[in-house]
Amino acid sequence: MNLSYFIARRYLFSKKSHNAINVISIISVCGIAIATAAIIIVLSGFNGFGGIVEGMFNSFDPDLKITPKSGKVFDYHTPEFDKALRVKGIQVISESLEENALYKYDDRQMPVLVKGVSEEFRLVTDMNKLMVDGRFRLTEDVINYTTLGSGLAMTLGARAGFINPIKIYAPKRDVNINLANPTAAFTPAEIMIGGVFTLNQPDVDEQMAIIPIGLARELFRYNNEVSSLDIKLNSDASVKKVKSEIEKILGADFFVENRFEQQKESYRMLQIEKWVSFLILSLILLIAVFNIVGSLTMLIVEKKEDIKSLKNMGADNRLISRIFLYEGWLIAFFGIISGLIVGLLICWLQQNFGLLRLSSTPGAYIVDAYPIIIMFWDVVLVFMIVSSISLLAVYYTINNLKKKLNVL
Repeated sequence: MNLSYFIARRYLFSKKSHNAINVISIISVCGIAIATAAIIIVLSGFNGFGGIVEGMFNSFDPDLKITPKSGKVFDYHTPEFDKALRVKGIQVISESLEENALYKYDDRQMPVLVKGVSEEFRLVTDMNKLMVDGRFRLTEDVINYTTLGSGLAMTLGARAGFINPIKIYAPKRDVNINLANPTAAFTPAEIMIGGVFTLNQPDVDEQMAIIPIGLARELFRYNNEVSSLDIKLNSDASVKKVKSEIEKILGADFFVENRFEQQKESYRMLQIEKWVSFLILSLILLIAVFNIVGSLTMLIVEKKEDIKSLKNMGADNRLISRIFLYEGWLIAFFGIISGLIVGLLICWLQQNFGLLRLSSTPGAYIVDAYPIIIMFWDVVLVFMIVSSISLLAVYYTINNLKKKLNVL
């Protein structure tokens, strides 16, 4: 057995003459363990919330979305699009046309973002998962239906199944407003309320209304134009590969965005919050790690006579330094492993039993308990960061010891 490690282990577990050293060593282990566990729990918590957001976006956003780089709409009935939409891996294509309009229900009115979609939209998305009232439908028999964002429905005071229709006023394109008769600048229509959905995104929930694309083209005076093409891929298709092939065919005039790129601001904000929290907890960890410095320093003072005895028996400065180096490593190791075990155990308990709940009222939020998702690479990163900080603190102490050994 390595002599330095053997002595270091004996020093760690043996009773010291000064009880304060034992207490400081225990505090060092506990400090590192608590900080490590906290980082694991916080990162897993952010992963959990990110998973919920991603799941909701995945229910609404298509695998790929084609939009023009200039202008609001485009006609995709061209040879280039015919070729691009035949790329292997594409399963369903849905048309989408977005424009601003005014919704009026009884005595309430609200400017909205009207999203006209084709029937394939229900195949591209999973709207049933997002519905909170009624059901998603576009046209039944000769009746058109609109699906409202939850915030918009609340503002209008409208719900699925209400008998009175919503009145739509769509501004006419390329028509000057006649101040004597301003209503002539709008195309009116009526539509029934099919359902209410929520994405937990204010810009969608409070502003968006989904209608059939045929009605949208009639209101906004378009023929075959669309604002975007929403694409669903086969389950075994590579999003990256299909995206690259479509971009190559369409050239530089169109964006081809995957789900991350469609919601990049939301995803980026989640990641920023996650890693800022990680940085703050790492600073707290840094403070906890310096308990090792105090523990080692006091141990070196207590073992001054042992150090002289070892030197008299032929031990060189390198061997003595390694004893306390291993001592610091052992304290850090026990703290890191204990913290990882405690953190992962708490995450597992939260995942399976929901110990910490968002509300005492079931169904008040999307989930009743704080969501947790443990990611392997987060655990690896935490282990590496905590280990690195701990080792730096130990090396700092050992370097000071080396300067003093020559005078002992």
